[in-house]
Amino acid sequence: MNNSKIIGLDETDCKKISEKLNILLADYSVFYQNTRGAHWNIKGDQFFTLHPKFEELYNNLVLKIDEIAERILTLGSTPNHNYSDYLTLSTIKESKEVSNADKAVENILASFKTVIDSQRELLDLTEKAGDEGTNSLMSDYIPEQEKEVWMYNSYLGK
Repeated sequence: MNNSKIIGLDETDCKKISEKLNILLADYSVFYQNTRGAHWNIKGDQFFTLHPKFEELYNNLVLKIDEIAERILTLGSTPNHNYSDYLTLSTIKESKEVSNADKAVENILASFKTVIDSQRELLDLTEKAGDEGTNSLMSDYIPEQEKEVWMYNSYLGK
């Protein structure tokens, strides 16, 4: 018996949600790697402030990557795992600006906007499908990330 029947969701809805989750997984994976790049390469007088902050962020992102992949599996689909797939699916692009503090933070803020927007779209989709599991996951991520946006914007003086 497939997972969707056991967890009480429509198989077609599960496939649509999984497709959207795979895009989110790609976005998170590129966001993660961009943040690692900034962590490794940040230079200047903000190094000691941003280096640990970026490490905190990428550690959080890798947990979400795992949770999203496991949710895709729970819904009966297969999570993408190749960076070539991620680069094709992701709306977040690889960052070349990883040494300049302000540019790195601006890139992080743009990435947060992308994932928050995608998660809000998933909230609508999962609400209609009665998928409380995915809905709850997205609902947990959004307020945490909104706070991060406020903090990174404050760093930039905005």
